[in-house]
Amino acid sequence: MRKILILTLCSLAMNAGAQIDPTLLKRKQQDTTGMLMNMDAVYNRPFLSVAKMPVSLGGYLEANWQHLGTDGVTEGHQFQMRRTTLFIASGLEHRLKFLSEIEFEDGTKEINIEFAALDMEIHPLLNLRGGIVMNPIGAFNQNHDGPRWEFIDRPTSATQMLPATWSNVGFGMYGKQYKKDWAFAWEAYLTNGFDDRIINNADGRTLLPASKLNPNRFEESFNGVPMVTAKTAVRNRRIGEVGLSYMGGVYNKFQEDGFTIDQKRYVHVYAIDANTTIPRTQTALTAEWAFVRVDVPATYSQQYGSAQQGGFIDIVQPVYKRPLFGFDKSVVNIACRLEYLDWNKGTFAQTGGNIADEFISIVPAISWRPGSQTVFRLNYRYNMQTDLLGNPPARTAGFQAGFSSYF
Repeated sequence: MRKILILTLCSLAMNAGAQIDPTLLKRKQQDTTGMLMNMDAVYNRPFLSVAKMPVSLGGYLEANWQHLGTDGVTEGHQFQMRRTTLFIASGLEHRLKFLSEIEFEDGTKEINIEFAALDMEIHPLLNLRGGIVMNPIGAFNQNHDGPRWEFIDRPTSATQMLPATWSNVGFGMYGKQYKKDWAFAWEAYLTNGFDDRIINNADGRTLLPASKLNPNRFEESFNGVPMVTAKTAVRNRRIGEVGLSYMGGVYNKFQEDGFTIDQKRYVHVYAIDANTTIPRTQTALTAEWAFVRVDVPATYSQQYGSAQQGGFIDIVQPVYKRPLFGFDKSVVNIACRLEYLDWNKGTFAQTGGNIADEFISIVPAISWRPGSQTVFRLNYRYNMQTDLLGNPPARTAGFQAGFSSYF
């Protein structure tokens, strides 16, 4: 199936290149009004359209090199093709539009449909959406495109505590309203949800991203109970944006053939995100913090946490805005990402001592943007992971270099 899909896409690309007059190609640029919000990220991408054809195409790719070691042990030099993502958008009618996002990770090791939804506009504050939707928990899950970030790795809290690019089949509503320098937005969806992999996985800890391994979540619900995801956000043109979101529902199978086999066990996720730019220095700040609560059965050991929390803050400072190497709109940034993650927030029942399953990371970076749609990045990563008992942490450090670009 993968080979058929890849060959089909390649064939379409070659045929398009052979038959389309380049003078008819038109690039639809990103909106730069300054009042965009995280919920707009799904459509705020550069697309390529052909004359008056109703379909637009786009995408991005990421590749990098890294040399990391943990406590002096290293796998040496590694070259990675992280992902190639394709966008296909179409305006079907005056108030109907469609967008799909297909991602190829690690070459073609994984092929995922991350978004494929039909939107119907009724009113700016009331729009309908159905299909494969991206659950709006936090900000990174929706605003995850590689070219938008100065860092090669995605935030640990967003990828390992929260399931980054987490999407499900479902339906919902969203809306957005402007008033002078303010914008207000909201979203709410009912979708398929998690399964018991979040506490029954090879990692031996509570892990929400483990449910991404369920290949059936796009055709059936694990337990028949919809998951609820809701978010509200407000943005001021001068101050920035703040968002509050919730995602939760039943994650276990509590009935089988009409018989009750367990009580309903819930997972609740709460997140707050914020971003702003300091006008005087043009320093960009982006932050996200999330709390996870899981009803873990009493029969499980305490290494499976019922409470987790974590997040990140990115600080990006432009230091050079002049033509460089023939690129008139070059920008050089220095940046730093600070991350913290508590995998198991609580104490041991027997001793009352702290459960110290914690992760800390510092990632200084320098990046060059020859244009707004491409970034070349050099990162130095330093991680510390403490085990349950609080023994001296395992330390991982090393360099990463790579690029990401829309196309």
